[in-house]
Amino acid sequence: MCAVKDDARPNALLSILNNRCPRCRRGKLFTRSNPYNFGSAMEMPEHCPVCGQKFELQTGFYFGTGYVSYGLSVAALATVFVAWAVLFGLSYTDNSIFWCLGTAIVLLLLIQPLLQRLSRSIWIAFFVRYDQNWRSEKHSQVHPA
Repeated sequence: MCAVKDDARPNALLSILNNRCPRCRRGKLFTRSNPYNFGSAMEMPEHCPVCGQKFELQTGFYFGTGYVSYGLSVAALATVFVAWAVLFGLSYTDNSIFWCLGTAIVLLLLIQPLLQRLSRSIWIAFFVRYDQNWRSEKHSQVHPA
C-alpha cells in the first residue's frame, strides 16, 4: 500500500492541461467540467475554491488569451498539415491539399472549446506563480506574482 504525499509539488504542465489554479495547482479554473456546454463553458469562479486566488486579476485580463489561442490554433493546423503530408502526401494534382485543408478546418472547429480553455489556463499561469506556502497565507492577501 502506498502513502499519498499531499505536500508534493503538482506538475506545472499537468495543472495547465487540466485547467487548475496556477497558485495551488489544485483548484478548478472553470465551474463546469464540460467544455462543450456552450452556455457555460467559459464560466469561472471569482476565486479559487482551494486557495482563494483571484482569477480575474484586473478588468479585461483574459483579452490576451486571443494571442495564446491563435498560437495554439496555428500549431494545431501545422500538425495536421505535417501529419497529412507524411501519411498521405500533399499535391494540387489530386486535390489532397484541399482535403487536408478541409480536414484541418473541421478539426480546428471541433477542438476550439478546448483551445479556449487551455488559452485561459496558459494565460493566467504566465502571471500567477505556484506558491508552496499557499495553505499558510490568508485568502485576503492573495496577489499575483
